[in-house]
Amino acid sequence: MITKLIRKILGPKKKQAKDSQPVKLGPNKHQIDPKLLSTNAVRVTQTLQAAGYDAFVVGGAVRDLLLGVKPKDFDIATNATPEQVKRLFKRAFIIGRRFQIVHVMFGQDLLEVTTFRGSSPESAVKDEMGRVLRDNTFGLQHEDAVRRDFTINAMYYNPATEEVYDYHGGISDIRHKTLRVIGKPEERFREDPIRMLRVVRFAAKLGFTIDPATRAPIPAMAPLINNVPASRVFDEMLKLLMSGYALACLNQLRNEGLHHDLLPMLDVALAQPMGAKFIELSLANTDQRITQGKPVSPGFLFASLLWNHVRSKWQSYRATGEYPIPALHLAANDVLDSQTEKLALQRRITTDMRDIWALQPRFERRTGKSPYKLLENPRFRAGYDFLLLRCAAGEIDQEIGDWWTAFIEADGTEREELLTRKAKSAPATAAGPKKRSGRRGGRGRSRTVETETSGAVSSTSE
Repeated sequence: MITKLIRKILGPKKKQAKDSQPVKLGPNKHQIDPKLLSTNAVRVTQTLQAAGYDAFVVGGAVRDLLLGVKPKDFDIATNATPEQVKRLFKRAFIIGRRFQIVHVMFGQDLLEVTTFRGSSPESAVKDEMGRVLRDNTFGLQHEDAVRRDFTINAMYYNPATEEVYDYHGGISDIRHKTLRVIGKPEERFREDPIRMLRVVRFAAKLGFTIDPATRAPIPAMAPLINNVPASRVFDEMLKLLMSGYALACLNQLRNEGLHHDLLPMLDVALAQPMGAKFIELSLANTDQRITQGKPVSPGFLFASLLWNHVRSKWQSYRATGEYPIPALHLAANDVLDSQTEKLALQRRITTDMRDIWALQPRFERRTGKSPYKLLENPRFRAGYDFLLLRCAAGEIDQEIGDWWTAFIEADGTEREELLTRKAKSAPATAAGPKKRSGRRGGRGRSRTVETETSGAVSSTSE
């Protein structure tokens, strides 16, 4: 009777959410190697725990630790607010509008510390399409787990106890190599359309199969990516292309129909044997360099992806009677103007792309002082690597790439011999158009062309 009376007054007892209690696994179960942990990540969790807060390594770092891979980045999740976290560390900065996080710096090492997010989506500021614009609602750990995107990214590791907290079957999905969204995929993709690109990246990088329920709404919801700020799309595309699995990611993008609004010209390029081979070679080369720990230039990557479109425009301008160098600059302008709106390519990246493209015609000048001047260009190496890809793809004669390789490796005398042999073997018309008078009289004309790679202005008669 008393129980019934209490229920009438207070209302029915709320059922505890089935996912509010995690599965806890000790070191014997998860077999994480503590040596793979960042000492600074452990230091952050220890500092927060010593101040009375909960603190865990979270997300992709835990996923990689479970896979036996040393994580590139370590993120920390805590019940301390951003202001409380900031007070505990000398070099800590609160950033972000959409959701506030704290960057904690140890020398050049940066760690992201986030406060557990609440599970109340009603309080979040959304646009008319349902995309979350701002959400600084804090909550409990199990609520934070619900807010994470994939089951394999919703696990927490406590370095002090060496326990893994798993709220959504992430460990099981890792063992079965399955990528699954937490919650209803349609709602989660609408909240943040970038999650569709993340599905592609993780599936390709990890070699996981996308859960059918997660995959189903992607083709219909792909256009929502157009509603995402271009800077965020660019950041995600850069992660995708520099994951070490760029070729696999690109193929996955096409399989899911996500590339249409991002890189629509890829369909045209990949439909042509030469264009497809060039892109495949460039991405495979990028993946190999990343695997070997070598640096990769975003400018080179995007220059490769867009080259087929630039080359097509270049040929069109030349067909109208435009001279080769100005035609190439016009083609580059057209392609970059249309693509920058989609990907928010940064100025330094577009500058690198222009430089690489602008060098290509100069590799065909293999007489006199031109090759020596080209060697001194700060973008020479990138332009040369790009040239070799064009040769390998069958776009231009392999002899050009072989000649430049020999010229680079040769000493002074051998270089002169290469130039002499080239001059003797070249047909009379191959040396280029005759010099015309700089005067305006007659039909001749003189053009001043600005060299993109060096910024120097030279007067050339073309």
